[in-house]
Amino acid sequence: QLQASGGGLVQVGGSLRLSCAASGRTFSSYAVGWFRQAPGKEREYAASIDWSGSTTYYSDSVKGRFTISRDNAKNTVYLQMNSLKPDDTAVYYCAASPWVPGTQTTDFISWGQGTQLTVSS
Repeated sequence: QLQASGGGLVQVGGSLRLSCAASGRTFSSYAVGWFRQAPGKEREYAASIDWSGSTTYYSDSVKGRFTISRDNAKNTVYLQMNSLKPDDTAVYYCAASPWVPGTQTTDFISWGQGTQLTVSS
């Protein structure tokens, strides 16, 4: 079971860190991805990390601004978001995959409830 947290209201150019906490002893064997969904839009891929934390992937829209990381001892994956823009406003979801992380929602089998990020100008 996954639980995303850390969302909030941030000004343009600001930073925020999201957390995805997991229960279960097998979390460290799963890849984890972050997706986001803005009002009226489809859920889109943002970033993902393999089970060990050694390999990370990013969408073009967040590359260079967001950093995904994990602490398997704490069963937690983080998404550090810098240089935030109004277009980053969305509900952010984390999800787990037993495979090499892809970029489609169907690549992930377990989803947490989202956390809202609002970037104000």
